[in-house]
Amino acid sequence: MNQQPLSHHDAVSQVFHWLTAILVLAAFILGPEHFGRLMKQGVDPATHLDIVWHESLGVTVMVLTVLRLIWVTLRSGSPEFEMATWMRVSGKLLHVVLWALLLALPVTALLALGSEATPLTLLGGIRVDLTPLVNASGIGEFTDWGDAHKLLGDVIVWLAGLHAVAAIYHHVVLKDGVLKSMLPRRG
Repeated sequence: MNQQPLSHHDAVSQVFHWLTAILVLAAFILGPEHFGRLMKQGVDPATHLDIVWHESLGVTVMVLTVLRLIWVTLRSGSPEFEMATWMRVSGKLLHVVLWALLLALPVTALLALGSEATPLTLLGGIRVDLTPLVNASGIGEFTDWGDAHKLLGDVIVWLAGLHAVAAIYHHVVLKDGVLKSMLPRRG
């Protein structure tokens, strides 16, 4: 029995994709500019709503990314489109890098907090002290994890922008359905 090729990603994949994109952008916008300096001055992160939201969104993105990876392994498949080999390879490479960044960003944030003896501060007044875990691992001293987190945050936003431009190019110039595949079906 011949199966018709998929033209759209499933609804669960679409929700994961767009929710992750929105939350990453919101976390980037709310990312405190001088977080490290504030913490070194003894400022309690719970007194800054932007910090609390940024960290809460970061944890949410981490959980969504893990759930999304599980879903990718369970779903029946995803659409494939005819395109030049260099486009297919660069698209797959970009996706791998974005996935890696979605996992690395929260990890570097947790390492930064633990190595600076600053608690993870979430909405609802939840605070988690990561210092003992980071100190016990010895990984906290490898680098300035706050700087690494900031750099990776900038990189993911630039690459997500490139990803969006590529999707628009596929839609406007190539008219191949790549962008539409991540949107809900019409009718």
